[in-house]
Amino acid sequence: MSRLTLSPRARQDLQRLVDFLLPGDPDAAADTVTVIRQALSVLTHQPRIGRPVQGRLRELVIQRGNTGYIALYRVSIDLAEVEVLAIRHQRESGYHPGDL
Repeated sequence: MSRLTLSPRARQDLQRLVDFLLPGDPDAAADTVTVIRQALSVLTHQPRIGRPVQGRLRELVIQRGNTGYIALYRVSIDLAEVEVLAIRHQRESGYHPGDL
């Protein structure tokens, strides 16, 4: 089983997504966090489930309604650790400089 961690950037991204949803629909904000956390927990058992990006980087597509979210993550060579580097909505363009 792999150890899962969220980078400071990924934590900021998660908070940013919640802050965006919270004013319009607090229940949706809470549900979204739950959906994202549940999806990320799969990485502890199946760290290679996401699509390859480059090197040891992968993306996990997280379905939410008609769209969803994408988590960029890195898997250690021995599969012991998974670090989520960034999380974004599917409709957002790319990642921030330094995430890759």
